[in-house]
Amino acid sequence: MEFMKKVSRASLPVIFLKEKGQFVAYTPALDLSTSGKSLKEARKNFTEAAQILLDECYKMGTLSRVLKELGWKKGKNTWMPPAIVAQDFREVTVPVTA
Repeated sequence: MEFMKKVSRASLPVIFLKEKGQFVAYTPALDLSTSGKSLKEARKNFTEAAQILLDECYKMGTLSRVLKELGWKKGKNTWMPPAIVAQDFREVTVPVTA
């Protein structure tokens, strides 16, 4: 019988961008990105990639270290991702080549 791991749930902030006909999903909480041909596919691929990352870190015994390095906090029987305190647009100048 396989050992059952304890699990908790976390809601991750995900940013979706459209680049060259692909939808890109990115979360700073895991420093993870993936893409899909549609927004729906990008969402599905993101959930799958995030789960694989967490499961593989758990299997390798590195989950605590990885999450701590990414700013997660350990609670009683749970992990809490870093909170986004602001989202903003900042204007910068971009040089244009001839």
